[in-house]
Amino acid sequence: MRFGKAALYEDLKRLILTMELDPDTALDEVSLSNQYALSRTPVREVFQRLAGEGYLEIIEKKGVRVIPMNHATLRNFFLVAPMIYAAIGRLAVQSFKPKQLDALKDTQKRFRKACLAHDEQTLVLENNRFHEIMGEMANNAYLQPSLGRLLIDHCRIGHTFFRPQNEDMERRLQLAADHHDAMIAALENRDENSMVTLINEHWDLSRQNMELFITPQGLPADTVFSQPEA
Repeated sequence: MRFGKAALYEDLKRLILTMELDPDTALDEVSLSNQYALSRTPVREVFQRLAGEGYLEIIEKKGVRVIPMNHATLRNFFLVAPMIYAAIGRLAVQSFKPKQLDALKDTQKRFRKACLAHDEQTLVLENNRFHEIMGEMANNAYLQPSLGRLLIDHCRIGHTFFRPQNEDMERRLQLAADHHDAMIAALENRDENSMVTLINEHWDLSRQNMELFITPQGLPADTVFSQPEA
């Protein structure tokens, strides 16, 4: 068991990003206080922090819920995501520090290892961390908060991408990993144009897969309506 304020913060982030806590799920302050051996004040402080980062929604007299996803959320996400990712990539090329590039390479190594192991949860979290580091490289006070909020929903909408169920999905996952490697090379070469091209290709790959999550293939009618044999 994990205890304490830091553990609660990290665990809630992980559970939200990996969809183990569904959008709009209500959180129970009392049970979390007991589970993490905390008084209610530090639990509320964690809630406030996560709400400020876009993970939770605090509604007066209604409690705390995981940030919802609805039609407006999805529409706004698909409208702005490519613009923000491209701007982050261009600024990252201009501004990254060597230690940040090392951290990005370490994250990519863990991502590649998780690909081989088909470790869905690690893939989700390491992919998210890869793009977080890109945001840190960009170091822009206006874009970073937008990127953080964007990544939350990108993780949640696109989580099926990291659970390939056929050869085509497996190929797409490997292509995403190749994109990461190419982005690292573009950073090393200070090549803004290549970075933006790669990000657009990476976004298009993600978008296609997220559309499968939003509009999954229906079950055959005879599967849905057939009755079990007596």
